[in-house]
This record gives sequence, structure tokens and C-alpha cells, in this order.
Amino acid sequence: MANRAELPGPGPGASVSAMDDVAVDIAAWAASGAMFLTGPADGPPSPVPAPLATAMAAAAHDLGVQTARWGTAVDVDGPALLGERAAITGMTRAGSTSVGGSARFARVADGWVALNLPRPEDVAALPALVERAVEPGDWPAINAAMASMSTDLVIERAALLGLAIGAVGNTSAPGSPGRELARGGPRTVTNRPLVVDMGSLWAGPLTGQLLADAGARVIKVEGRGRPDGGRAGATVFFDLLNSGKECASVDLSDRADVDFLRRLLAAADLVIEASRPRAMDQIGIDPVALTANGACWLSITGHGRIGAAGRRVGFGDDAAAEGGLVVAGDTVAGAGAGDAPMFVADAVADPLTGLIAAALGAELLAESTAAVIEVPLSGAAAWVRRPPVHAPVEREGKDWLVISDGSRLPVVPPRHRSLRSPARRVGADDAPLRLEFGG
Repeated sequence: MANRAELPGPGPGASVSAMDDVAVDIAAWAASGAMFLTGPADGPPSPVPAPLATAMAAAAHDLGVQTARWGTAVDVDGPALLGERAAITGMTRAGSTSVGGSARFARVADGWVALNLPRPEDVAALPALVERAVEPGDWPAINAAMASMSTDLVIERAALLGLAIGAVGNTSAPGSPGRELARGGPRTVTNRPLVVDMGSLWAGPLTGQLLADAGARVIKVEGRGRPDGGRAGATVFFDLLNSGKECASVDLSDRADVDFLRRLLAAADLVIEASRPRAMDQIGIDPVALTANGACWLSITGHGRIGAAGRRVGFGDDAAAEGGLVVAGDTVAGAGAGDAPMFVADAVADPLTGLIAAALGAELLAESTAAVIEVPLSGAAAWVRRPPVHAPVEREGKDWLVISDGSRLPVVPPRHRSLRSPARRVGADDAPLRLEFGG
């Protein structure tokens, strides 16, 4: 698989200086809405991750190139995707607590980890994580217990408990954000490919929605009685990620429903899936076998499908931390080397991975041979990680300005795309889809 979404930069013989590159990065970062979401709650927004905006712009360009090969070229403001949820909900930067409020950093014996605890049962599992008789909400006691634990031990226990915990900088930068796991059989390129979207929350649904914009027919599949958790969040945000999709529901404990799902997947040009491998194993669905018959498979995971990584849970904030996409505590004015890192934007690995996966999926749909590709959130974060950028940030009234290359650039609040149509309800298209695909 080609190395997609290369970060722009001066090549051999280029006349662009390193300082010019930094200025471009800072300008894109300040305008993205993501800088507004990065940094201490009571201090200035941080310019440190500025190259991320350039990476998002490059990935968006790549998406346009790849979708034009078989459908309509998608034109999307990549950097602005980083702040869409916050623009809708009004959330803002909170430093070492995530924008969404569910993730925080904790020091362990050999570094820092990001704990993401969006569900009450996650918080209730903290005593089991530290193996101490502590109250789930007693953070001083939990932090004291974690301080004596190694990163490896925390990650091992988190996997057993189903907790989303990432060790800061634990993932090395891969050669490409997408890893080919298997090459399959021949397939026919069409200008209206069938995409089955089994993703949930953010990254997977964003991938499917961007492919729908290119002209793909996208069918969203949800569990009957266990729909996409994104439906419980901000309605406008869910609609943005799922507009234009047909909606099917399946009961994975029902043999007839599983048979219907198998027929649907077999008919697909591309399957977007965001579960741990055991979920498909339990119902006898093999991505490699499907790919051999011409269906492409795009797996969006927290940390990968293979080995121990495939047993881990990962969400946007903790996976980004594992990839090293954080603001180090000592890069903030007045902070010390021992201070906790800070989160970058809002669950940054989700929109980053969703956009990269859309470009990879579009490329798969333009090729005449099927493949299984995995795009781990932590790997995408590590792939775009670059050395920190430093620039003065000043307050002017209620606004923040970043000083770069002699210019004072406003730090723009996050924004979101216009909503074209609401998402359809769970199972809205069950009857016609079962008539079409059987079941």
C-alpha cells in the first residue's frame, strides 16, 4: 500500500526554507480550530502540534485525488475536521484533561499513561486495574497506586478489563498509517461502489461519510438493541458523520440475521469495520476469506489487529497519546519537566484516522485487486507526529494571536461542515435491504 498523505516539505533542490515550512504549519494550525482546543484551560492555546494541520490538509488532498479515480472528487477542509465535535458541543481545551472530559493522564513508574473512561463501568473497574481496595473516584489513591506500576503492567491489565489506556509515546512511527494484512482476489471498479460501514462513534463513520460524498452507496450496520454509541451524543455531530447512509440493524445472536450480514458483506466492494478481531471471529466472518472473493476490508482499530494489540481497546484521546501526539508538559510556559502532558485537540486520533482511512479506502476502491488494510488510531497518530513547534502566543482582548514570520495570526475557534440531511434511524432500511440481499 502506498504511503498516503505525505506531509509537504522541501525536497531535493527546493528553495523553501525550514522556517517557511514552520510558518506554513503555524498558519494552518491557527486557522484549523484545533489550536484553539489545545493547551491549558487557563492559558494560551499551544502551537506545539502545528504540523498536524498540514498533515490533515495533505490527507484531504489525497482523498480528493483518490475519489476522483472512480467517483466525485471529495473537497473537504481536512484541518477543520479536528474541531467539528467541539464546534457543535461548545467544548474547549482543558489541558491535561481531554476536551470531552473522559480522559486524563496518570504517572506510572516509567512514564505517563492516558486513561480514557467514558463509561461508568470504566471508572468502576479502576480498583481492579490497580489491584487495590480503593474507591473508584478516589483519584489521589488511584494515582498513588499507579505510580508504582510499570507501563507494560498497566497496558496488560487494561486489555483484560477492556479499558482504553494508552502509554504516551509507546508506538513508534510506522512507514505508512495503513498496513496491508492480506492481498485478495480480483474486483471490478465501479463509480458507485457498495460500502458497508460497521464502524461506530467517530473514525469509522467519518470514513464512510466521506466515501458517500464521493458517490459510494454506504450502508450503515448497527446491532439491534446495541446501536452506534454516537447516537447518544450530540445529534448534529452524529448526523454529520452518518448523513446519506442507508441504515440496517442485525441481531448477532440470530442465525438468520448473521446470514443476512454475510450476504451483505459478500456483495460489498469495501467493508469498514472498527471492532476487535474477536467480534468477527465469534460470528464466523473472516476478512481474509471475503477479500479472496473480491471484497476489500478496511479495519480501523485502536492499536492493530495482530496479537496482543488486537485485544486492546482504544479511543481517540488515549490512542493519540500512545502515538506520542501530545503536548509535553514542559513545553508550556511556567510548567516543569515533571508536569503532565496535555491532550491535542478533541479525540484527535479519531478525525485524523477517519480522514486517512477514507483516502486509503478510496484508493482500494480504485484498484482491481482486493486487500485487507488496517489503520490503527495510535499508528496514525505516531505517523503524523513531528518535532514540536514553538511560537509566541499573545492575548488581544478576548482573542489569542500566534506570532509567526512577522505576522500576528488569529487563533480561530473550531467550526463544522454544513449538515445536508439528518441520519436515518436504526434499521430504517431493514425491509428493503433484506429483500435485496436476502434474509
